[in-house]
Amino acid sequence: MAALVAAEAVAPPGRAEAAEPAEAAELSRALSRLLPGLEADSKLGRRRALEALQRALEAPAADPAAFQGPWARLLLPRLLRCLADPAEGCRALAAHLLGLGLRRAARPRDALPRLLPALAARLAGPEPARRPPPEACEELRLALVQLLRLAVDLGGAALAPHLDDAVRALRCTLLDPFAAVRRESCECASALARATPDHFHLQSESLINPLMQSISHQHWKVRVAVIEASGTVIQFGSGKSVDDLLPHFAQRLFDGVPQVRQAVTRVVGGWLLELRDRYSFFHKLIPLLLSSCDDEMPHIALEAAGLWEKVGLQWQKENEEDLKDKLDFTSPPPAHHPSPETRPGLGCRELVFRNLSKILPAICHDITDWVVGTRVKSAQLLATLLLHAEDHITQHLEVLLRTLLLACADEESAVVSSCTRSAELIGTFVSPEVFLKLIWPMLRKSPSASGLLVLASIIRGCPRETLRPHLKAVATELAGAHICQGSENRRYGENLLLCVRALVSVGREDCRGCGPQLMRVLVAVMALAGATGLGDEVQEAMDALAEVESGGGSQDLYRAHLGALLEWLAESQRDWTVHSPELLQFIVLVAHAGPALGEALPLLVPVLRSCLQPDRDPQLRLKVFSALSRVLLTARETVDSQGQFHCYLDTVIKDILVPNLQWHAGRTAAAIRTAAVSCLWALSSSEVLSATQVQAARETLMPQVLTTLEEDSQTARLVSCRIIRLFLKTPGGAMDPDKFIRIYPELLRRLDDVSREVRLAAASALAAWLESLRDDGRKPCCQSDVQHLYRELLVHLDDPDSAVQDAVLEVLTAGSALFPDLLARETEAVVHQHRSPTRCEQLLQHLQARPPAQ
Repeated sequence: MAALVAAEAVAPPGRAEAAEPAEAAELSRALSRLLPGLEADSKLGRRRALEALQRALEAPAADPAAFQGPWARLLLPRLLRCLADPAEGCRALAAHLLGLGLRRAARPRDALPRLLPALAARLAGPEPARRPPPEACEELRLALVQLLRLAVDLGGAALAPHLDDAVRALRCTLLDPFAAVRRESCECASALARATPDHFHLQSESLINPLMQSISHQHWKVRVAVIEASGTVIQFGSGKSVDDLLPHFAQRLFDGVPQVRQAVTRVVGGWLLELRDRYSFFHKLIPLLLSSCDDEMPHIALEAAGLWEKVGLQWQKENEEDLKDKLDFTSPPPAHHPSPETRPGLGCRELVFRNLSKILPAICHDITDWVVGTRVKSAQLLATLLLHAEDHITQHLEVLLRTLLLACADEESAVVSSCTRSAELIGTFVSPEVFLKLIWPMLRKSPSASGLLVLASIIRGCPRETLRPHLKAVATELAGAHICQGSENRRYGENLLLCVRALVSVGREDCRGCGPQLMRVLVAVMALAGATGLGDEVQEAMDALAEVESGGGSQDLYRAHLGALLEWLAESQRDWTVHSPELLQFIVLVAHAGPALGEALPLLVPVLRSCLQPDRDPQLRLKVFSALSRVLLTARETVDSQGQFHCYLDTVIKDILVPNLQWHAGRTAAAIRTAAVSCLWALSSSEVLSATQVQAARETLMPQVLTTLEEDSQTARLVSCRIIRLFLKTPGGAMDPDKFIRIYPELLRRLDDVSREVRLAAASALAAWLESLRDDGRKPCCQSDVQHLYRELLVHLDDPDSAVQDAVLEVLTAGSALFPDLLARETEAVVHQHRSPTRCEQLLQHLQARPPAQ
């Protein structure tokens, strides 16, 4: 080979050279002198020869026509052989010289038959998937791909016969470890597709797999390049590959780099506008472009919206005959369209409507995907599609409702937010008669927080005029036990409240006929055991309902509807247990109705009487007694707000308190007695009873109260002492002597109580007993009892607790007026026995200071 090259260099000019123009002949001679160096054995010699060729080619350019012959005949074959030189530097110079030669040649396409196979041989091995490329240097691989790109740009359509070699090389370089090689390969693939539009489709499918393997590359610029190249490859290739690309493109919509998402948006928009068989892929491409309309970057969302508008206008123009009636008789936006000024164009709306049945199943599947990002995108896309579909939503309503019921239970707030937006659009575009007919069976079968949220959102989006005929039916359904008592979960209560607030905000004054039902729902929410902390929200809902009903406040609502609520509850009260939701609702009503209770006594008292009978569940009675006690403490503002409670006093005492104060064994019975005596104390101390009424209660209840002084409960003993003191201090009406005398021994025993509070209360009650004895004229016949009481009190005057000592001293001081001399003698008899005689001496001083008896 070396001898052949040398012979070519020194041979005299032959017929070929003689036929060349003088400039070409001169260039051939100059190159011939340098070419033998390319075959030198030493790396240095070959490199110097290549550098000399570089200087020759970089010299002022000769005429391309004169350069073409020496280039193709002498230089090209030798430089191609240098691409396999063992020296990396020589290979790099050879690639550079090949590029210079292609640019200077008059007919660069003539080099393609030899250039393309040589490049493919260096860039792609026989088994590219398993073996590395023959060219080991990544910078050289980049240079070779750039040379291939140059050949594509200069060769144009002439590359068609050499597509196999070009594609074979690109399939390897698209997976090259060097990111720059991948990017250059993507640009080269795009250029190749544009250069050979009539033949590229025969080879395009073989590039899809390597492109998709690179679409998730760690460098975002590579990802962008791959997406753009894929768009061009599909545009000029086979549409069969679209299905292979779409999952990868959809995944890139979640890319954290905005440039990647923007690239997907542009490519998909370009396909929708220019792809030859785009009509076949509308239902697959539209979701991708519309998803970009909700991109977090405003410029991407704006660009996507602009592309989508162009797509709609182009489709509208292409289908003018089909849309003639709709174009000639353009319908205005629906009266309650959420954004009529930005309503999508007719073409966009028709595209969505005609493809919705194909798009919807995939969205319904993805909206419950395990990947959060997928769920968020699907929920956003669903809202966008429904905004385009408008009243055509109706034919897909059942599927939509089932999907929204599932999606609104999502823990991701972004998913729930988009789904509630979709539900609002259903309310806007679908008749209430239709959506209510579908949603009620779902809620009846399985009431859920998400179902109520969907219903509230639909109602919120519904126009007032269309909802007006259905307000009463909706309120009645919500007030049904299957819904308002469907769950005790807090979120369930929140969404039930949302339904009420949505009805009131949309219906406004039209809700006046729904007050009892909506009040029933609000009371049910307050009674939910798991809905604690919703008090403020319930109050806001009540205020809103009161405002539309009468312009007043929540107390006006109770005043207007308490009777109906109590009648409704009374129907089931015989079946209540401690866990019945109706019991909790009744307790809520009693606790919050305030002055309205005074107007509803004819309904309230019978329910209380029935619930507090001894044969009812003890735990239920405890709950009711607790609620009754709180009400009786503020009786003037609640049950006696109309001054009529006295009419029911006899029922309260004889039918409620007396039976529950009877002694029965067991801790539960003791707890009920404690609750009953607490109720009696609340009633007695509320100042709603006259002296006569207190006297009547005293005559009836004093025996039971005396028995509760022996209860294990400290509260019961304490309250009983206070009640006895109050009974004794009530003026007028002397007690039966035998009953009166029985009181003080029971109180005396309480002076030994373990509780200081009880001992103090007992002392105060004994003072009242002594005072009442002085006032009713029975003093002479009770001297022996008083003497016994003096003696016992003097014992407790030496109590270990100084506070009790002081209380007993006050009792003795106050009671000394009955028999002062007797008390003085008893005191003098025990003074020396006390650990501290101080209080005995104070008592004696008091007795001595008294004026002599008249």
